[in-house]
Amino acid sequence: ARAELQTHISKFAHRALRTFALAYKEIDADELAACNDEEAPLSNLVWIGVMGIQDPLRNGVRKAVEDCHGAGVIVRMITGDNIETARAIARDAGILTKGGQALSGPQWRKMTPEQQHAVLPRLQVMARSSPLDKQIMVERLQERGEVVAMTGDGTNDSPALKLADVGFSMGIAGTEVAKEASDIILMDDNFNSIVKALRWGRAVNDSVRKFLQFQLTVNIAAVLLTFISAVFSSNGQSALTAVQLLFLNLIMDSLAALGLATEGPTDALLNRPPLQRNSALITFEMWRMIIGQAAFQLGINLLLLHHGTEIFHLPDSPAGNAVLRTLVFNAFIFLQVFNQINCRRILPHEFNVFANIHRDTGFLLVQLFIIVAQWLIIEYGGVAFSTVPLTGAQWAGTVFIGMLSLPVGLLIRMLPDLSACFGLESANSAAQQHRPEVSTARMHIVSSVKDVQHAVRFFSAIHNSQQARQQKASDDSRNILSEAPSFVGRSTTMPSSDATAVPTANVSARGSWTRVKRAVDKSGDSTNGSI
Repeated sequence: ARAELQTHISKFAHRALRTFALAYKEIDADELAACNDEEAPLSNLVWIGVMGIQDPLRNGVRKAVEDCHGAGVIVRMITGDNIETARAIARDAGILTKGGQALSGPQWRKMTPEQQHAVLPRLQVMARSSPLDKQIMVERLQERGEVVAMTGDGTNDSPALKLADVGFSMGIAGTEVAKEASDIILMDDNFNSIVKALRWGRAVNDSVRKFLQFQLTVNIAAVLLTFISAVFSSNGQSALTAVQLLFLNLIMDSLAALGLATEGPTDALLNRPPLQRNSALITFEMWRMIIGQAAFQLGINLLLLHHGTEIFHLPDSPAGNAVLRTLVFNAFIFLQVFNQINCRRILPHEFNVFANIHRDTGFLLVQLFIIVAQWLIIEYGGVAFSTVPLTGAQWAGTVFIGMLSLPVGLLIRMLPDLSACFGLESANSAAQQHRPEVSTARMHIVSSVKDVQHAVRFFSAIHNSQQARQQKASDDSRNILSEAPSFVGRSTTMPSSDATAVPTANVSARGSWTRVKRAVDKSGDSTNGSI
C-alpha cells in the first residue's frame, strides 16, 4: 500500500500538483479537550486518501522568465516543495531548461563549498530548502562575483534578503520583517515587476552615462575654446562672454539632464548582458566620442573665429566683429543641440541616434526650449548677452555647422576599437559585460550533444548485439556441419550390394540442426530395408 501511495504522489508531483493526505480519528470529549492545534493526535488515524492541488502560474510569468534569460539574468527557484513538484513547476515557468540541474536542500547542505561552487553554474532549482539554504546560495554566488537579487515573503527570508545585493519582498503576502529587510517591495507580488525594475535600472544607468558623455564634451570644448581664444586674442577677449557661459552652463546641467534622462525604458535594454559589478562608468567608446566631439567643436569654432569674416563676407569693423562673435556663440550652441542627439545612444553598435525619438517627448521639448531661448537671446539679447541679430543666411550657416556634429559622431563610432592600447574598458569587453559561466543556450547545446551521444551508444549496442548473435549462430552451424558427415558415413559403410546411397544434405553455413537431423533421418529410413 505504501508503494502504491508513493507512486500516486510521484504522479501528482510530475503534474506540478502539491499533494496532501486526508485522515481522521474518532476521539471522545475528554481527549478533544486535551488537544490543541499544535499537538493534534497523529497516531491510529484512519486513512481517507491523497489529493493534489495546483497553484497555476500567473499570466506572463513564462514571458518574464524568457526576458530575464535574454537579459543575461539567471533565474533560480528555491522552494520548499517536493523535488518532483518543483521540477514540474520550474519547467512550466521556463526556469528549468534543458541541461539544468535540480537539487534538494539536504543534498545541497551535505556538499562542501567546493562542490557547491561546481554545481552552481547549472543549478536552477532547489527543493525542500530551508532559510539557511538561501543564505548559503547568496554567499556562494557573491563569492563568484555575481550580483544577486533575492525574493522572499517570510520572516525567515529576511537574512537572505538583507545579504543579497538587491532584496525583493512581497507587498501583499510579505511580512513586515521581510519588507524591512528588503530594498524593493513588489506591491503586486508579481514576477513581471522584477523585470520592470530590471528595465528601469538599466535605463537609469544609461541616462547617467549619456549625461556624463554630453557634459564632459561641453566642458572640455568650452574651457579650451575660452582659454585659447583669450590667449591668442590681441585684446585678451575670449570667444564666449561670462553671460554666454552661464547660459551654456544652464544647457549643460539642468536642460541636458532633463533631455537625456527622460527617455523611458525600452525592450531593447533587455537584449544585452548585464554590467560587471566593478565596471567603469565611462567606456572607451564614450571617451572616444567625448574627445572626438570636443576636438571637432574646438577646431570648427577656432576656424570660424579666425576665418569667419571671409566665410560669411563680414566687414572688418567693430560691427562685423560683433556679428562674428555672435556667429561663434550661435554655432557653439547648435553644436551642443545636435550633440545631445548624438548622446542619445552610447553603445558602439547603436548607429541610429534618432531611434524612438518621436516617443521621447521630454527630449524634444527640451530641444525646442533651447532653440527658442537661443533665438530670443540672439535677436533680443543685445548688450546683456553681447549679441546682435543675424540674417537668415547666417542662421542657416550656424545651424548647418551645428548639424555637422551628427556625421562626425557617425564617423567616430566607425573607428576601430583601440581600448587595449589605452588601457580602457570597451563596451563589449569582459570587463564591462557580465556573461554567465554556463549560459542557458550552452546548457541546451551540451545536453543535446549528450542526448545524441547516448542515442549513438544505444544503437551501437543493439548493432553489436545483433552481430554477436549472428556470429554465434554461424559458429554453431559450422560445428554442426563438421560433425554431420561422420554421422552419415556410418550408415553407408555397411557391405551390401543393394545398399542405397545416402543422399547428401545440402546444408549451408547458416543451416540449423533441424535440417541436418531431417536429412540424416531420411537417409536412415532408406537404408533399413537393405539391411
